[in-house]
Amino acid sequence: MKRQMNRRTLLKASLPIGAGVLVLRDSRLAWGTQANDRLNLAIIGVGGMGAANIGNLASQNLVAMCDVHESRAAKTYAKYPAAKVYADFRQMLDELEQQIDAVAISTPDHTHAVAAADAMRRGKHVYCEKPLTRTVYEARVLRQMAQRHGVVTQMGNQGSASEGLRRAVELARAATVGPVRRAHLWFGGGDGPKERPTDRPPVPPDLNWDLWLGPAPYRPYHPSYCPGRWRGWRDFGSGGMGDMGCHAANVLFRALRLQELWDDRPDDSPPKPTVFQVSGRASEVDTEGYPRWMIVDFDFPARDELPPVKLTLYTGGHHPSEEVLRGDAMTKWGALLDGARGAIFSDCPWNTRFALLPKAEFQGIQGPERTLPRVQSHHGEWIEACKGRGETFSSFEIGGPMTELIQLANVAATVGEPFPYDPQSGRAPNHSAAQQLLHRDYRDGWSL
Repeated sequence: MKRQMNRRTLLKASLPIGAGVLVLRDSRLAWGTQANDRLNLAIIGVGGMGAANIGNLASQNLVAMCDVHESRAAKTYAKYPAAKVYADFRQMLDELEQQIDAVAISTPDHTHAVAAADAMRRGKHVYCEKPLTRTVYEARVLRQMAQRHGVVTQMGNQGSASEGLRRAVELARAATVGPVRRAHLWFGGGDGPKERPTDRPPVPPDLNWDLWLGPAPYRPYHPSYCPGRWRGWRDFGSGGMGDMGCHAANVLFRALRLQELWDDRPDDSPPKPTVFQVSGRASEVDTEGYPRWMIVDFDFPARDELPPVKLTLYTGGHHPSEEVLRGDAMTKWGALLDGARGAIFSDCPWNTRFALLPKAEFQGIQGPERTLPRVQSHHGEWIEACKGRGETFSSFEIGGPMTELIQLANVAATVGEPFPYDPQSGRAPNHSAAQQLLHRDYRDGWSL
């Protein structure tokens, strides 16, 4: 199949070497697809969310599947018997590199980055669950790798494909509620301190515990970590903030055009302030788990014609004053853009629905023209883009910065005092405590 190139791909291909885009080392990228126009897919992580993602990708050619826990993967393996089975994604990619076009990753947070990086380094398109990574630094690296290798990427915040989210973004960008200088995001629950268990139950015979740990520091197996309980442990997950942040913050991040703070600046462009302040407080700081509640403030500078804005994130039952809802009752979840003439509000963690507040004043409003593309599905959008038809709405170009923001909230709750962050350099200048928390060391044998 001869690959169709969209405008962005064509422009990248025409740039001279050294212009900031890495020339691909071979022509396998997406050209390994079969004559029937199906992608050759490899799946990393096939239980839980992995099984759901496979269901959305099953129209393609599933070449291989990889999981470290055989019994959790068994039902999916049986459903797709033609796919080759592996426990180690590194072995899978080594052996089948010539046969794979794209990779979908649905593992615990701590292995997202190493798996995605390995795939992109080989020129493979990548779909990766949210949060994109467990650390701020990892998110930055994956974004840069996607740019260098010219691959198609998509982060798994599925609400990105919804009409509700895209329409809310259009309304915000058209200043329907006026300039926005204040925004709020509140989550239904919190986490809590963790105490590492001291008993030593045997490792299940069908679980490769060493591979499950991956880059995380070694610790003995315990069912408190795996399966399915890893998210609240710092070595493996990102707590409630990481779990739902890239869903719930999606509409705010896009509507406020926060990505522009991360965008590369042309050499001849006038300098613009990009450094923002982060300040957090939390119920406690725990080395093993995440706090019962946290409140984190971000003070962002202006983005072109948009004014400076303060965004506050709340977990554990905290939320802004009910006044921001302009007469509506407080909700368990909320993402709200507080404008000069009203508010855009979503009470859905996935941002698939929204309301204009006060409702009486905006009743019947038609709003601006629809400018964002509409798609049938989040996974389908990625598949089509991998084949050179269109682009993804939640590529690592925006998913990376969004993940940096969410993981910075976890950093702020730990630091407990204000610190600056420079999205251009990926550093917390003049604040060593925050800087040290932007990444975590890998176990020997694992790297980006």
